[in-house]
Amino acid sequence: MNESKYEMIIYWSERDNAFLVEVPELPGCMADGETREEAIKNASEVIRLWIETAKSLGREIPKPRGRLAYA
Repeated sequence: MNESKYEMIIYWSERDNAFLVEVPELPGCMADGETREEAIKNASEVIRLWIETAKSLGREIPKPRGRLAYA
């Protein structure tokens, strides 16, 4: 499964002094980084690990929802 197909919400956190990334389709899947690029890279790794763990536990892995490019 391609990690980059999952939606990522990226924002700056003053409290953490870092960029945070949430992956809403995968419960509890989050990452951070000093830069946007680092946060996205870290999120891709966390997504991979989330999927790997879910597979090993026999849990269902949500398919990426995707977005409409146009309506």
